[in-house]
Amino acid sequence: MSQDSWNPGQYEKFKNERSRPFHDLAALVDPKGVRTIVDLGCGTGELTKLLHAKLKAQRTLGTDSSAQMLDKAKAFAGEGVEFVMSPIESFEPYLPFDLVFTNAALQWLPNHRELIPRVLKWVAPRGQIAIQVPANFDHPSHTIAHALGQEMFPGKLSGMAKGRSVLDVAEYAAILFRAGFEENRCRLEVYLHPMASGRDVVEWTKGTMLTAFQSQLSPDEFEGFVAEYAKRLVAEIGEGPYLYAFKRILVWGRRS
Repeated sequence: MSQDSWNPGQYEKFKNERSRPFHDLAALVDPKGVRTIVDLGCGTGELTKLLHAKLKAQRTLGTDSSAQMLDKAKAFAGEGVEFVMSPIESFEPYLPFDLVFTNAALQWLPNHRELIPRVLKWVAPRGQIAIQVPANFDHPSHTIAHALGQEMFPGKLSGMAKGRSVLDVAEYAAILFRAGFEENRCRLEVYLHPMASGRDVVEWTKGTMLTAFQSQLSPDEFEGFVAEYAKRLVAEIGEGPYLYAFKRILVWGRRS
């Protein structure tokens, strides 16, 4: 992104709902032998601290590209947990980790057929990888935003195929297998989030997906965009109670 448009307060409006995939992903990890962890795209750091404690690790490193998120993460540093600012695409660890963990972060990056093998190189022998990425890009909450962005700002928005790099779940299993992670489990999970109104879905996307638009628009442009987006989305999914079904891919593997 061209600027740091992440807002921890907006992101955490649905804190409990967003944490469910984290706990499911962490449950896939075998705690035996996990001494060192890297959490790529750690966000506010609270879940990084929970992961460190759950697995009884000796050292956990959280990385993120957002200064605002890392400012919140300071409260969770210490006792073997540290945080650094580093975009995933430029991260280069000195040593491999027993666990490379990344929850809802890699969808922001392109070309997973090249990215995932690169990330797998950071896993130590007999180490583990755990990845969760959203796979909800065919939902109106996403398709309307992308279509509207091109309609309102033709040629201005770059890289707006965010998330389109996410692969079919079977392809992640194949990539892991080819890289020597013969023991792996990959699945598509549908998370059901009851919303009081379809308008709550707008608040959800403002905390994540819409930050990509916000980073490339002026405040006035973004305000106008969100107003029209909300109008079109609510017309599609309704004003009343709404069940937001959100698809996610969970990937786990152990290096042979």
